[in-house]
Order: sequence, then structure tokens, then C-alpha cells
Amino acid sequence: MDTATEAPPEIPRGGEMVESPFLTQLVAVIRAEDSHGQWDMKSDVDLLEEFIVTKEERREMPITGDPEPELIWRLTRFYDAVGLMVEKRTGCMATQMQKMHHEGFGRVVLIAGRLVVVSKHLRDVHRFGFETWAKLAEAGDKLVDEAVKLVEQFPEAARA
Repeated sequence: MDTATEAPPEIPRGGEMVESPFLTQLVAVIRAEDSHGQWDMKSDVDLLEEFIVTKEERREMPITGDPEPELIWRLTRFYDAVGLMVEKRTGCMATQMQKMHHEGFGRVVLIAGRLVVVSKHLRDVHRFGFETWAKLAEAGDKLVDEAVKLVEQFPEAARA
């Protein structure tokens, strides 16, 4: 075989899928929204596909105008998954509140009891997404780990 004429294997969008408890939880959160079973035949990769945004796609996205409702939905599901992972690891329910300006900036907080376990300012939500599956999993895991540390540091406030 002539290797000079063979095309290199195509790297899937988002790179290779990674095993991650966070990604599993995110899929579960998304599937929970499907009360009519329309997504039953979709794979986990298909459901998470919109969370992957390449550098080229990010450059093409406008940063002005109202964020699309689908984007806000994805953002909300991402932080819902973080909250559920915190609850699984600590036993403390962590719920989110977000305030989003129509121009694409705002804030999201996750609260466990009386304790703020995640406080994140958001900018350019029009471009919300991750280059790879690994980066998506890493971002979720990092938020979960930080929130769990806070719950462990202030258990009385988290359980209040």
C-alpha cells in the first residue's frame, strides 16, 4: 500500500470520547428532560454533541445579540449536572440560580443549604462549549471537586 496517498485517519469532532462520571451525569440530566422518549435512540455522543465547539466554530460565532434558548438550556443542564454530582458526593443538594443578561453575560451560583458552593461569572455565553470531550469532563469535574471541598470545609452551613 502506498502510504503517501492514504489520508490520515479523521479525528472525531471533540477528539476521542472519555469515560467520566461527570459526562455520564450530564447525559442523565439531558435524558431526564425527554419525557416523550424522542431521544431514546440517540447515543450519548449525539446528546452531548452541542457541548463541543471547535476553535473555528467559536471564531465564527457572533458575540452580540441574545443567546439562543438552546444555548441557555445547555448551560443550565451543565450546571444541573454539577449540582447533582455534588449531591451524590456529599449528600447535600446543590441547586443553581442563574441570572443572564440578554447580551450574553451573567452569573450562576450553586447553593447547598446556606453555602454558596459555586459562583461563576459568565461572559460570552454565545460561545459556551468545549473543544474536546476531555475538556468538557475536566471543567465539570473541577467545579464539582471545588464545591465538594467547600461542603467538607463548611458542613454545618451546607446542611442548614
